[in-house]
Amino acid sequence: MSRLGTLYGLGVGPGDPELLTIKAARILGQVDAVFAASSSKNDYSIAEAIVAPHLPAGASVLRLPFPMTRDDAVLAAAWEANAAAMTGVLAAGRDAAFITLGDPLLYSTFGYVLPLVRDRLPGLPIEIVPGITSFQAAAAKTGQVLVESGENLLIASGVDEEGRLRRALAEADNAVIVKAYRNFPRLRTMLGELGLAPGTTFVTRLGHAGESVVDDLAEAPEKPHYLSLCLIKRGRV
Repeated sequence: MSRLGTLYGLGVGPGDPELLTIKAARILGQVDAVFAASSSKNDYSIAEAIVAPHLPAGASVLRLPFPMTRDDAVLAAAWEANAAAMTGVLAAGRDAAFITLGDPLLYSTFGYVLPLVRDRLPGLPIEIVPGITSFQAAAAKTGQVLVESGENLLIASGVDEEGRLRRALAEADNAVIVKAYRNFPRLRTMLGELGLAPGTTFVTRLGHAGESVVDDLAEAPEKPHYLSLCLIKRGRV
């Protein structure tokens, strides 16, 4: 069997191109191809835009469409198609980097295709480079300490089932809610009922045009952008 290429999973951070790690930037300058996840409804990739300053001239970028849906069959078909496209490049012996917002192993499209590519190409060399998460960058932007001493930190998804999310928030010392864009009015109401609204900071489009940080949830938009999250500090007034 001919040599397989190496697959790099690169976290590119939340938006600021300067938040890429030195290692991720170096790898981008060395690989033969770059896989960039994008919404199937758009002809651009946010991750690609972030790494653009670090790509060499003429870099080969392959955009992989991922549908924004909760239909399991549609999602599975997209993951398989994208894994097949990646396999073709790697099987030809070409090194490639899959770029993803934040960190490759945290709510990432990379996590969906990784096991599929592994199944198709057993023995494939894989290297994962961690990235700065949106909530880490948001905490730095606001100067908010995420946890200290014996506190715990809940990392939750705003698209989780409401009852489960409510129970988790009720138990956590502090929390981060990523994907806070969906059903935000309901999420805002929940945080108010749990007494967490006063300690919540809403952050949207961090590192992108239109960035906004809101300390009063009543002032947050009814329909936030996809790149939105909540930082929750219990007991903060």
